[in-house]
Amino acid sequence: MSVIPLTHLAFAFLPLVLVTAVLWRWSIGVRPLGHATLRMLLQLGLIGYVLTFLFDSNHPGLVASVVAVMLCAASWIALRPLAGRRSGLYPRALLAIAGAGLFTLAVIVLGVLRPTPWFDARTLLPIAGMIFSNAMNSVSLAAERYEHAADGGAGHVDARRQALETALIPLLNAFFAVGLVALPGMMTGQILAGVAPHVAVRYQIMVMCMTFGAAGLAAIGYLALVPRRTAHPYPDRVEND
Repeated sequence: MSVIPLTHLAFAFLPLVLVTAVLWRWSIGVRPLGHATLRMLLQLGLIGYVLTFLFDSNHPGLVASVVAVMLCAASWIALRPLAGRRSGLYPRALLAIAGAGLFTLAVIVLGVLRPTPWFDARTLLPIAGMIFSNAMNSVSLAAERYEHAADGGAGHVDARRQALETALIPLLNAFFAVGLVALPGMMTGQILAGVAPHVAVRYQIMVMCMTFGAAGLAAIGYLALVPRRTAHPYPDRVEND
């Protein structure tokens, strides 16, 4: 693949600028988007050098440390919609994302890809990133929806059902759309790199299964750890588990 010149890369910001303009025009705060964009640029710029170092060293201790940092960060970011309750919910989010994410990572790395050595940074870290990020988004949706439904008077079981259904929406949409509407990230990247489409499809199937599994299990794990509320605004509501 050819290297994208920075002057060409600048055009990629045009849709972002248009969204920012609409947010400003509609009196919606643009600070979160500006903050997120700045962090995205800084983090991606930094990770390029970090990954080069990790790939060259390929030390299991360093790889494990990076995975641990990714898990902690994903769990914290997942609770961004519930900023006021982050500290209390963080252990639950961390346990859910770590359990689902590490299980799925082990299945994919040890069962499907089987790199040598098994902790190969070039294989393990990108796969871990995809798994943890999808688990993070799923937990974020589930946590926000559960708290919103419970605060609105829904019982535990009903709020849990609503939360899981909401968390699965983007995952199911991705399954329906892949190949018809979208050629997702890994497949697109491999095709652009010159890999035959029928080979790229196998990797994309792996990615779809692992992201759905990790995200779904993370949402289920988080909601399973939510304690049943002993009271809510409608105490006369009867629910069956």
